[in-house]
Amino acid sequence: MAKEIINQVKVQAEGGKATPAPPLGPVLGQAGINIGEFVNQFNEQTRDRMGEVVPVVITVYDDRSFDFVCKTTPASRLILKAIGKPKGSGKNLVSKCGDITKAQIKEIAEAKMVDLNANDIEQAMKIIEGTCRSMGVHVKE
Repeated sequence: MAKEIINQVKVQAEGGKATPAPPLGPVLGQAGINIGEFVNQFNEQTRDRMGEVVPVVITVYDDRSFDFVCKTTPASRLILKAIGKPKGSGKNLVSKCGDITKAQIKEIAEAKMVDLNANDIEQAMKIIEGTCRSMGVHVKE
């Protein structure tokens, strides 16, 4: 008989550096997940993505077992890395915090393609450009 899904949790943790301490520990504890086991499995699986923020979707089953799927780094983090800034503009319409080229946008879109709701790379680039605009990053041709 198939296991019954009782909960699904979405968290973000730093690749290869997850610890049972807050903010990750309390979220996992409330979901009924063995925190130490998750941290060990997560760190093992994301060792090659050390230092990146990794979104994770955890599925918890009725026998307290779990599965998790690691997603790609958020687009906003990839954009900030591309422009070399720590954060975006607080007032995106008034002040711009940096410039990004179409080539950089294409590179980010290709990396994010598996997690985006887009049929081709041009649509994915438009999604990334929208994220740039909302962050106050100017898109150069």
